[in-house]
Amino acid sequence: MDTRGLDYTVLTITIIGAINWGLIGFFGFDLIAWLFGSMTWLTRIIYAIVGLCGLYLISTYGRIRSAAAET
Repeated sequence: MDTRGLDYTVLTITIIGAINWGLIGFFGFDLIAWLFGSMTWLTRIIYAIVGLCGLYLISTYGRIRSAAAET
């Protein structure tokens, strides 16, 4: 099954989340909270989606390993 579209979407969302965490770590600036409000329902949904995307990306380790074994 080809999951490249889903993989790219999830990876993009995770990268955006990582950039947000970098902004928080380096500058104390939470871009998501600034855009959507501090801990509103929308902000919490966005954080949850980023978290789920990160969990989904754990599966890429298995797919990378199986792709390497095929070559």
